Amino acid sequence: MRIWLREELTTLRHHLINLVHVIVERARRDIDVLMPGYTHLQRAQVIRWSHWLLSYAWALQRDVQRLQELTSRVNILPLGCGALAGNPFNVDRDFLAKELNFTGVAGNSLDGTSGRDFVAEFLFWASMTNMHLSKMAEDLIIYSTKEFHFVQLADAYSTGSSLMPQKKNPDSLELIRGKSGRVFGHCAGFMMSMKGLPSTYNKDLQEDKEAMFDVYDTLMGVLQVTTGVLSTLTINKEAMRSALSPDMLATDLAYYLVRKGIPFRDAHGLSGGCVALAETKKCAVADLTVEDLKTVSPAFEPDVSSVWDYENSVEQYTSAGGTSRSSVLQQIKQLETWMTALD
Repeated sequence: MRIWLREELTTLRHHLINLVHVIVERARRDIDVLMPGYTHLQRAQVIRWSHWLLSYAWALQRDVQRLQELTSRVNILPLGCGALAGNPFNVDRDFLAKELNFTGVAGNSLDGTSGRDFVAEFLFWASMTNMHLSKMAEDLIIYSTKEFHFVQLADAYSTGSSLMPQKKNPDSLELIRGKSGRVFGHCAGFMMSMKGLPSTYNKDLQEDKEAMFDVYDTLMGVLQVTTGVLSTLTINKEAMRSALSPDMLATDLAYYLVRKGIPFRDAHGLSGGCVALAETKKCAVADLTVEDLKTVSPAFEPDVSSVWDYENSVEQYTSAGGTSRSSVLQQIKQLETWMTALD
């Protein structure tokens, strides 16, 4: 089991890194596309589409790191532990480990015969990775609806309705999301099988194989489908841009006041006052005149007009990890450097 899993983890690692590479390449290509960023599924602030893409690249990078750490614990040799007490023939276990490319031997024969931590850890790792992929799929399902129309899946990764010819269903993404429950179930089920076992080997442990093999097969498919979806989908730049609205710049209005010397705790309330004033006047907050804004705070000046520019909004987030062009390019560079070092 350990030899098989050790080899197959290398295959999963390859597919995972390839997916990160596809995301990074897309982020570089589409770096100038702006879109709404969401909290609570409500429009929040302006971000770059590339920034959204890279949020998942960073999550998957952590999954690669966890996989590398997991591999070192998988690669421990149990051979020579006997049924439970060890081997009475003075077998050189360290020699066996070297010959079979293991990095070490199980330190206790009782633990060596019954320890399935490596299986449970693999199932958890797969669950975490699939959770990230499921979240991405859910975002894309929402973005592909007619209500959003931000992205369109390639025909190879979507299907029509059996009844309604106008529909194009994101079946691939729904299956990615659905498969996560299958993987989570194997992880929880196997942990429950192990929790009440007495020490050393018990027949219950044969449940490890079904869970491990099925989760591997499932995740392999999910990784390849996700890579295919992201490399072939098209984006609707105009729909993303038209979804931006001036009310999303209310926080920028608060930032404007902070730059005028007003503490953010006060600026936040004043910005809310501007939004309330716009609602009272039944207009967009961007349509308020400087005179209108001055009734909320005398700190407003004619240069407040620069706030109502979406490009200016994203470009202010220049700190590491931000959504400005320079910050996104820096993220791309960091991820590319990381992938190069893996080679």
